[in-house]
Amino acid sequence: MSLGLGWKLHGDGNLSGPDDVVAPDERLGWGKTVGLGAQHVVAMFGATFVFPLIMGLNPQLAIMMSGVATIAFLLIVQGKVPSYLGTSASFVGGVAAIRAQGGDSKEVTGAILVAGLVLALVGLLIHFLGSGVLHKVLPPVVTGAVVMLIGFNLAPVVANIYWPQDQWVAFFVMVFTIVCAVAFRGFISRIAIFLALIFGTVLSWVLDKTVGEITSVLGGATEATSHFRTNFSGVKDAALFGFPSQTTVAADGKEVVGWHTPSFSMAAILLVLPAVIALIAENTGHVKAVAEMTGHDLDPVMGRAIAADGVGTVLASAVGGSPTTTYAENIGVMAATRVYSTAAYYVAAVVAIIFGLSPKFGALVASVPGGVLGGITVVLYGMIGLLGAKIWKENGVDFGNPINLVPIAAGIIMGVGDVKLKFTDNFSLTGIALGTIVAVGGYHLAKALAPRELRDRAAAVGPGGTVLTVGGTDTYGDSDGVDDLYQGDDRR
Repeated sequence: MSLGLGWKLHGDGNLSGPDDVVAPDERLGWGKTVGLGAQHVVAMFGATFVFPLIMGLNPQLAIMMSGVATIAFLLIVQGKVPSYLGTSASFVGGVAAIRAQGGDSKEVTGAILVAGLVLALVGLLIHFLGSGVLHKVLPPVVTGAVVMLIGFNLAPVVANIYWPQDQWVAFFVMVFTIVCAVAFRGFISRIAIFLALIFGTVLSWVLDKTVGEITSVLGGATEATSHFRTNFSGVKDAALFGFPSQTTVAADGKEVVGWHTPSFSMAAILLVLPAVIALIAENTGHVKAVAEMTGHDLDPVMGRAIAADGVGTVLASAVGGSPTTTYAENIGVMAATRVYSTAAYYVAAVVAIIFGLSPKFGALVASVPGGVLGGITVVLYGMIGLLGAKIWKENGVDFGNPINLVPIAAGIIMGVGDVKLKFTDNFSLTGIALGTIVAVGGYHLAKALAPRELRDRAAAVGPGGTVLTVGGTDTYGDSDGVDDLYQGDDRR
């Protein structure tokens, strides 16, 4: 079985012009390949460590395991789908719900691991049954609804945890993010979140030196305290090289998250399973985007790619890392450079693993102030939700049809409003899990009971044809919610 490791040298190892294309099974000279790999690291870097921070997981471990997961992905797809696996945002809502119910990081990663197994099994089914089964079980109207409620369910996390820690820093970070994303072209706009994080941290440090301490409620605390916005003491004490530390409990009873083995809770698992639907949609869109750019028919490896993402999530969460997904940021880099070589992705994966072996880097990431995360998440969470609307639009979903309108409306409100359905003192369905069940189950129930003319209208799809469309040449709302897919000329 070919693993896609035998790259042919493209021409003389150089690009011969702006329209020259390097195929996935080709490579440039190793010097240029290493440079492209470094570019892929920068492209994925911001979101891959921001989302572990938001989920309360270890960002150093997340960076390292993203490299491991990427290598596994490339081997499973046999080098036919060039892609990087970074931290997925689709799990943020479920993780927030688990922690709100008192769950710890072990329960979080245990639930994510099970979701990864489910995703891998779904990928296997698609591989053997064909991608058509995907549209039948999860039509665009349902997939869009699930993605939307996952994003919008997070609004209280911003309002109650991050934003109040430093409302003015959060506000200016939000404005900076918006300006960077829309006022600049190409690479700058693609790393708007990363730049906003740096801007917010520097702003917080300057305010500490000029204005002094702030009085606010830190994330996880119950009472307001006076404190500086930034605290870099952990960076000074951390070693330059070394494996991420093991999860411990500090003297104040708070969890210091590092590597750990997962534990399993059915209540936690149910809260993150809806993210599988979002990952199926995301991976489908990204594979189709790569197919469009490379001119290769990748439908035969669609199921394999989805399964590979599931395997990547299992590998990462098995040691306490973050869930993974294919990254549109890196697809954007390929679109701009026209270099689709998987060799560059192997380089990027190795560089990420090396970064993950620096506790000092992990401590630096963990020192990001809560107010900075407030300004970033208010944009990101909304953009995750709006991806659901984008899926509806690109697939021509007809909300004049009650089959689409009624059950989806109910599911979204249940998910966004965090509605609870209690069965026993120890078990209830709530928020994202309940909203997803109502959206998926309600849709299929409505379709089964509706008259034929309404069923025929519901079966019609828009520009995407017969398969879910969630990409094209300009996609907002991928794993980090940043617009990253561009035409080859890098225009917006």
